[in-house]
Amino acid sequence: MITVDEALARCRFPAGSVELAVSGGADSVAMALLARAANIAATVHHVDHHLRHESSEDARLVEQLAHDLGFHFVLHDVHVEKGANMESRARGARRSVLPARALTGHTMDDLAETVLINLMRGAGVDGLSPMVNEQTKPILSLRRSEVLEIVEKSERPFVVDSTNNDLTILRNRIRLETLPMLNEVARRDLVPVLGRQAELMGEERRWIEEICHDDSLISIDDIDCRDLARWATARLRRWLRIKLSGADHGDGVHPPSAAEVERVIAVVRGEVAATEIAGSRRVSRHDQHLRIT
Repeated sequence: MITVDEALARCRFPAGSVELAVSGGADSVAMALLARAANIAATVHHVDHHLRHESSEDARLVEQLAHDLGFHFVLHDVHVEKGANMESRARGARRSVLPARALTGHTMDDLAETVLINLMRGAGVDGLSPMVNEQTKPILSLRRSEVLEIVEKSERPFVVDSTNNDLTILRNRIRLETLPMLNEVARRDLVPVLGRQAELMGEERRWIEEICHDDSLISIDDIDCRDLARWATARLRRWLRIKLSGADHGDGVHPPSAAEVERVIAVVRGEVAATEIAGSRRVSRHDQHLRIT
């Protein structure tokens, strides 16, 4: 059993007024309830993807929640066609309309699931410490069961997404099959273990970022590949990851995959002449400098 006061003691809401991304699910509804309990002024943002027949009902539920809590309400309409990579495309559509600093209702369970997903994809330090350095996850220290309890005690209605049991979605399989199996093998609840691991890796990441701060100021056009080739691999890998994610050479949101970074390192070292990476980009060497076209 958890009280609102106990939950608030573990939350990290920023000072001042906030923007809340509320889907209507238990996690985001709990976040809104906790923001109200903390006497925080807020604007509630709801994104309607029009992917489910009941999406308009979800929007009305969230609007009523905002009204009852005394928060402003903003509805964002986006249209995502069903098909391949729908989850990723829907996430991109949300990001395109939500305020950059909108708070989201991710819990410790979401964190643990994301760590496992990233591990399966071959993640490095960044992928093994997702969310933990972000200031937009105020309820990350709470469990999914705890926020559900808070919402149920409030007697507020909330949305139960009909796709949550769809095992064709990787995150659902992690949640419903993989984590329970790992818990059984470990004979313990691994969500706090994975959450703590992510926190530890996040501390390592912050330290590395401090060390590499000056590197991030070096333009990709201004440094000779022969100098880059003398860098330690870990330093070069992080610098390329930053440069290929930034506004100049990326979309500013999605970092390159580990495999793409390794291929670009091969270009830096002259092992290959050029490589293709996501976003229809080609990375090559020209006059001993990297060129991205």
